[in-house]
Amino acid sequence: MVKQSNRQWNRWLSTALLAAGMGTAGVAGAESLNFAHVYETSEPYHEWALWAADEIEQRTDGRYSIEVHPASSLGKEEDINEGLTLGTVDIIYTGTQFAGRAYGPIGIAGAPYMFRDFDHWQAYADSDLFQEIAQGYQDATGNVPVALNYYGERHVTSNQPIETPEDMRNLKIRTPNAPMYMMFPEAVGANPSPIAFDEVYLALQQGVVDAQENPLPTIRAKAFYEVQDHINLTGHITDSLLTIIGGPLWDRLSEEDRKIFREVYQEAAEKITADIQQQEQELVAWFEEQGVTVNEVDREPFREAVVPEHNGDDATWDQETYDRLQEIGQ
Repeated sequence: MVKQSNRQWNRWLSTALLAAGMGTAGVAGAESLNFAHVYETSEPYHEWALWAADEIEQRTDGRYSIEVHPASSLGKEEDINEGLTLGTVDIIYTGTQFAGRAYGPIGIAGAPYMFRDFDHWQAYADSDLFQEIAQGYQDATGNVPVALNYYGERHVTSNQPIETPEDMRNLKIRTPNAPMYMMFPEAVGANPSPIAFDEVYLALQQGVVDAQENPLPTIRAKAFYEVQDHINLTGHITDSLLTIIGGPLWDRLSEEDRKIFREVYQEAAEKITADIQQQEQELVAWFEEQGVTVNEVDREPFREAVVPEHNGDDATWDQETYDRLQEIGQ
């Protein structure tokens, strides 16, 4: 993984050279862009967003300078999605469910137990179906999804072991403020409680909620394991982040620059996906070393409770889209 400190040094050096009249030709006229996300600086999403910013600056001969704003510093996820259309931010990471508010079908990738496993998710990310759905989102919003990044399997953390759906009955669990994230807890009788991402640690610490759900790398990065005794490997969502370029920026990019932006962010997505997979393999042992109990869970009863809801009232896709996704990789 590229170290953030190295990139920060490179950026400082580039700035110093430019100030001395020794910078790359054309940098003085660079267009400044803002990339916003809600994740910590220690996470691969931020690391590779910085890498992508440097790559785009180099590959466009300094025509664009991208500042990456992590950890909700430019707003919560709802805010930065809105900012794309307003032009107050130029590029974001966002969950498929937040994008699904503007174009329902793109949210299908965030539904619980929608994917059989990682290979099914990867096949979808590489599929014509995803490209069609991304184009539909672009047509509906003017904003352009350029990459799908693996976010990891989401698991439930709690202060009591969870082994069966019955163990979640009446559990007050934090979820993101998007309907598909609530489908899983509702199907097993829990009470979903939407809370902004940057407020979750305090909500757990103060007992405002009993539990939360996120992938292992996020549980570590946000230190949720400090205020939760159990990680229950429900694997209920094989989750994704979209990299989306705002329509106002996309409309003023040349075809050449559009190609560069798309290629760089797709390369970054591959690197993110590889990093998250590696972390998922390593983190169970790490959490156990911290004194957290990691519970293996029979996922089938949870899956059986949720799958009947896939095409229910909360579905934002049609039956054909659902069937095509399920057929991928079979």
